[in-house]
Amino acid sequence: MSLLSTDGLVKEFGGLRAVDELSMSVDDGEIVGVMGPNGAGKSTFFNCVSGVIKPDSGTVTLDGADVTGDSPESLAHQGLVRTFQDTRELETMTVRDNVRLAAPDQPGERTIPALLRSDAMQEHEEGVRERADELIEAFELDHLADEYSSTLSGGQRKLLELARALMLDPDILMLDEPFAGVNPTLTGEIAERIADLNDRGMTVVIIEHEIETLSELVDRLIVLQQGSLLVEGDPDAVLSDERVIEAYLGGDAE
Repeated sequence: MSLLSTDGLVKEFGGLRAVDELSMSVDDGEIVGVMGPNGAGKSTFFNCVSGVIKPDSGTVTLDGADVTGDSPESLAHQGLVRTFQDTRELETMTVRDNVRLAAPDQPGERTIPALLRSDAMQEHEEGVRERADELIEAFELDHLADEYSSTLSGGQRKLLELARALMLDPDILMLDEPFAGVNPTLTGEIAERIADLNDRGMTVVIIEHEIETLSELVDRLIVLQQGSLLVEGDPDAVLSDERVIEAYLGGDAE
């Protein structure tokens, strides 16, 4: 069953068509990689789907509902959460507080519940604390929980970004270059975390330039070129396709 799909998606910037009549789908429980040369439209596609920008035409469908142009906040409530290539943690807050802050519907953010400090509010806050600590431990950041996020390495920040995203309990997670700027050891660790999430039933879509890790991780690859779908399918078949070699590797099959 298709959980996420686009139909005829178009986005232009000053006459340049970054996404060109793009139609694709992601099935429930899949892990799908999106790749393509620089300028292929990958990030614009992600931004249109995740509500960061509004497409000029076409539709985005999430679990059977038309969500075209919905805000990122609305989409998060509907089960779609994305990360960014450049991590967006708050550097003057601890790792623990960064993760807790991502929890949705916190009653302390509203004036009257914050003043009343009801039993229900305190119970909710305790649940947030427990969930955050579980995620911090799961991503092996517990030894850094009370450190400012500014002290983390690039790979640790990627793990923190994943933990923050999971506080929203998404059905589908869209990851924008989760391995960029990460050393090989942490790349493998992040890939294992993503695979484990997928094994637990989460649908995952990944933009990534690190082809070897991506191809080993995903069920299916989608290749974009000049904003359009070039080819999709099994990773081995896609990477040996002459069209992909020509578009992505400049025609050098070696």
